[in-house]
Amino acid sequence: MSTYSAESIKVLKGLEGVRKRPAMYVQGGTGIDGYHQLLTEIIDNAIDEALAGYADEVWVTLNADGSATVRDNGRGIPVEVMKKEGRPAIEVIFTELHAGGKFDNSSYKVSGGLHGVGSSVVNALSTFLVAEVAVDGKLHRIRFDRGEVTEAVHVVGSTPKSVHGSTVTFQPDPTVFKEVESFDYQRIKRRLRELAFLTGGVKITLVDERGDEQRHEVFMERGGLGAFAAYLAKDNKLLYDKPVFIHATTSVETEGVSHDIEVEVGLIHTTGYGQNVLTYANMITNRDGGTQLTGFKTAYTRVLNNYAKAKNLLKKGDPAPTGDDFLEGISCVVSVKLPDPQFESQAKVKLLNPEAQTAVQSVVYEKFAEVLEENPRVGKAIIEKAANAARAREAARKARDLVRRANPLENDDLPGKLADCQSQDPSVSEIYIVEGDSAGGSAKQGRERRFQAILPLRGKILNVEKANIGRILKNAEIRAMIAAIGAGIEGTGDDAHFNIEDVRYHRIIIMTDADVDGSHIRTLLLTFFYRYMRPLIDAGYLYIAQPPLFGVRFGRSRELQYVFDEGDLQRLLKANASRKPEIQRFKGLGEMNPEQLWETTMNPETRVLRRVTIEDVLEASETFEMLMGTEVPPRREFIEDNAHRAQLDL
Repeated sequence: MSTYSAESIKVLKGLEGVRKRPAMYVQGGTGIDGYHQLLTEIIDNAIDEALAGYADEVWVTLNADGSATVRDNGRGIPVEVMKKEGRPAIEVIFTELHAGGKFDNSSYKVSGGLHGVGSSVVNALSTFLVAEVAVDGKLHRIRFDRGEVTEAVHVVGSTPKSVHGSTVTFQPDPTVFKEVESFDYQRIKRRLRELAFLTGGVKITLVDERGDEQRHEVFMERGGLGAFAAYLAKDNKLLYDKPVFIHATTSVETEGVSHDIEVEVGLIHTTGYGQNVLTYANMITNRDGGTQLTGFKTAYTRVLNNYAKAKNLLKKGDPAPTGDDFLEGISCVVSVKLPDPQFESQAKVKLLNPEAQTAVQSVVYEKFAEVLEENPRVGKAIIEKAANAARAREAARKARDLVRRANPLENDDLPGKLADCQSQDPSVSEIYIVEGDSAGGSAKQGRERRFQAILPLRGKILNVEKANIGRILKNAEIRAMIAAIGAGIEGTGDDAHFNIEDVRYHRIIIMTDADVDGSHIRTLLLTFFYRYMRPLIDAGYLYIAQPPLFGVRFGRSRELQYVFDEGDLQRLLKANASRKPEIQRFKGLGEMNPEQLWETTMNPETRVLRRVTIEDVLEASETFEMLMGTEVPPRREFIEDNAHRAQLDL
């Protein structure tokens, strides 16, 4: 046995622990998400200066050497020596975890980065980091290499006394982020545009010095969240002209302490059917909402119900609109700024502070009621749309009840076309949603029935982005999926229940043909899952199967090699230039026999599955609206811009 003694215990000093276990400190680990999180941390520090009222401009530069620079015109990182530490504050900030000015309310009343680990973690995971501070007419500089001070803070020059702020340049360490080569311009652009809306008046400049042509964009939005809501709805027809903007600060008492909470809401309605609601706390995206979203929905629904009754806008005998009916077609942003926000997890997907709910509910109830009184056309348009949604929902419910009564043996409990698996354990069970009866037949014969279920779909399902809930719930293929998965759906009033605990399979696999029609069906299915079963995606339960595109034989060999894309095919042919290939193109799953389908696409030992994830909620929502929504011009523009990438599917 190996010796286990006091000598076996190791203590990681300073930032050693960060470099040893980066995934513990960086949301997104050492992949592309973590790589960009480093830049986000430094940007957030600059934005915090703006939130505190000391900066009004931020510059982000992607340098030619692969590094990034963030500059602000704020107060500047403190450079004087800390008495307790005996070292300059700037050195402590970049070398010690949990060091910063955000642990009390004196320096920053509101902040996104609250744990004091951002700057030091970025430093630890960078090949180099240089910080320069302009303050009191002097320019100070400090340099670190992989977290260690290599150039102590010192004065390198003078500046006009009117010039002040911090500049941080760093380069992510390629030995840590082995699979990522550079920053994604579009990803950074989206975040900066988002921050410009959320900060309202702060000028943010993005410069990309990589490549032959420099890119330069400026983001500045004085319209705040009203402009943000209008931006979200830009690809749809509006129900009324101008967005509603609500902004107020209210004091909420918790445990005997009074806190000022700033509430901002921007909203506008379109003629579409989906909901697009984004939530933020201290400018951090909370993709699962939280207490601020609960507060908004409660007040919003109550105001509209009261307004409808007071103005007698609902017809006698019509079903009463629910909260989700009132939200149909909405583009909305809810943002709160508060001290000491508490989140559900390290990923900050959900805000937990009860005082945020109280603040939002109070502000929205008062201000939104005033908006409707001053703008009766807006109130009437929202109520009429909600009433139509309620009637459609009620019609869909009656249609379902009629079907069940007419044939009680075929209800939504389990669809007849489902070939279920034997296992009752969702964690090991999986369902293949298959395009067409032909492929469904092969899949049923080739599957491992102990844990694999097959649900064949006939043709293309309804585009839910263009349909109200009444049409959606009448669609036989969609109802079959809802019944088979077993957890309900989101966002449909009385039918609005989705319980992730009731999901019958923890791997829901979309399996369509490798052609244009298959891609279209896959997109229709992804639209449905995103809009009405998004918790499946958040839980990591949704996958896309990767059937091979080609089968290749060489010479007289009868061995069939499967190839999944054009690039792999060319590499395989190049590796065999001396042998004559026989290439079979699989355009449809039905062209494969059950054994081939099992071997290539369904066998857990050999198959390739792609998990569906949401990296950017804003981009995902915009993409579905553009590609699948009711407005044609944005889709035409997308096609024109990307037509050169298209390939004929012969």
